[in-house]
Amino acid sequence: MMQELKVAGNRIGVLIGKGGFIKKDLEERTATTIGIDSQEGIVKVEGEDAVPFLRAVEVIQAVNRGFSPERAFKLLDDEDLLLEVIDLSGLADNQRQMDRLRGRIIGRNGRAREQIEHMTNTQISVMGKTIALIGLPEQVKIARAAIDMLLEGAPHEAVFSYLEKKRQDAKLNMLDYYS
Repeated sequence: MMQELKVAGNRIGVLIGKGGFIKKDLEERTATTIGIDSQEGIVKVEGEDAVPFLRAVEVIQAVNRGFSPERAFKLLDDEDLLLEVIDLSGLADNQRQMDRLRGRIIGRNGRAREQIEHMTNTQISVMGKTIALIGLPEQVKIARAAIDMLLEGAPHEAVFSYLEKKRQDAKLNMLDYYS
């Protein structure tokens, strides 16, 4: 199998890592070969085994969407984790609107993003015209709903109340499961 990905110029160095360590580690952990054309921003992934190959592609996409390699590599550590990317380009007509949307997700000093991450046990990266999430499917679904609420203009307090209710529901479900 082979796939080519376009990676932003400012993320190529992050993907390669100091002394090529990140690239080498990804290749070793996924039994893939990764070729990087830093001039064109093209990353070519080749591999025999489908699951590790697809995971390598996901890790590269996560790094490209602003996650640190450490956070992106969590996709390799837990096969249940998934990466979801939300494209904001259709929601804003101009740069000012885009900045406002991103600002609603990030919050003052990054607190809204941190709060959503904490309450859903997900990782969130806001970069360019996308918001990327890493987490378990149910957690990503809840975080995505919270982000959608913010993008639609819901007050932050309402979103955090929604997340708290979801967290309470999850605790009750766990208690019911074990009783």
